[in-house]
Amino acid sequence: MAYDSQEMVKKVFNQNSARVDTNKGEEFYNNLFEKTKARLSKLRKQPALKDIDIIDIVESEGVNRRDFMKWASATTATLMLPPMFTPLVAEAAELMNRLPVIWIELQDCAGNSEALLRSSTPTVDDLIFDVLSLEFHETIMAAAGHQADAQLEDAVEHFKGKYLLFVEGAIPTAMNGQYGTIGASGETFQEHLMRLSKDAAAVVAVGSCATFGGIPAAAPNPTGAVGVMDLVKGKPVINIPACPANPANMVGVVLHYVLTGQVPELDSLLRPKFAFGYRIHDNCERRAHFDAGEYVEEWGDEGAKNNWCLYKMGCKGPMTFNNCSIIRYNDGANWPIGVGRGCIGCSEPDFWDKYAYERPMADAHIKAPTGGVEKTVDEFGLGLLTATTIGIGVHAIASAVVGKRSVNNGESEEA
Repeated sequence: MAYDSQEMVKKVFNQNSARVDTNKGEEFYNNLFEKTKARLSKLRKQPALKDIDIIDIVESEGVNRRDFMKWASATTATLMLPPMFTPLVAEAAELMNRLPVIWIELQDCAGNSEALLRSSTPTVDDLIFDVLSLEFHETIMAAAGHQADAQLEDAVEHFKGKYLLFVEGAIPTAMNGQYGTIGASGETFQEHLMRLSKDAAAVVAVGSCATFGGIPAAAPNPTGAVGVMDLVKGKPVINIPACPANPANMVGVVLHYVLTGQVPELDSLLRPKFAFGYRIHDNCERRAHFDAGEYVEEWGDEGAKNNWCLYKMGCKGPMTFNNCSIIRYNDGANWPIGVGRGCIGCSEPDFWDKYAYERPMADAHIKAPTGGVEKTVDEFGLGLLTATTIGIGVHAIASAVVGKRSVNNGESEEA
């Protein structure tokens, strides 16, 4: 691992933040409940920006009212709110057509937009985006060229200070940003972002590229790509990383904003804690095999056939904070580890340089003094990175020494 990448790892994992607090007390939630009711009542009096009813949309896709309320209940839990908020979450979903959204594409592959559009059997999370008042999304809108520019300017002017700005893609800064320009005026991506974020209520960076630079920022990073939070200051910024970001987490952020008028509680990397507060490793369906010292040693071996732990094949689940092991992808059908491929840590900064290789993190030779395996990201620190690395390495070696299970000539032997 290059020296500068190691320094970035140390910087990231040394940042301070609060721990995940899932119970803030009865008084807090009672006050929040009353504030939320008042906000939704105020929103309901505002004219809808889009004449679409969420119930009509979900019923047209075969989702009945009962299933919709089940989704509202699950979403309430996802947002770390008590069950009494479920009716308010359902009401907030119905009122999302009062919220203007502007979505811009910068240096990326449009994978996050694709994740929303390519759903074969859309979930309620996917359908919510049909209700949102999406005022501008150049990838999917019919208008192009000067017409698209005019539509964007109209939206910015009309919803000044009220719209959420979704940003997909990194921002090239080398050569004065000339690696990426947009529109007939030749405005650079950086100028575009800064101008639109100025009048936004909040900025939501979607996907690994917009949050931390992603693959465009991988070494040697010739375009000088950076994430939104590296440029936008003095404005609420919410990071929803992963490649692609999960639609459920996008909806969670928007719903929280509709409910409270505020951004959700964030960690030190500006990620919502309800989605990125816990490690993948802690909720992995193969965790029991890790604890038992049962690993896949090579692709196609007995361990692979029996869905054992993928750590020795380079899985970065122990170092990655995301809820994809719970909510999954592709309409909840599965996720990378579920199909036998280790996590590459795509929701972490510099993931392409740090994690996207098929060998255990123990080979990265990142050293640090202290830490524990079972801490959250905010207590993680440099110590945890090393402690996890060392701990996992020791665990892996120990399991091999005691011979939890070995496979010879196709026959398994208990130690």
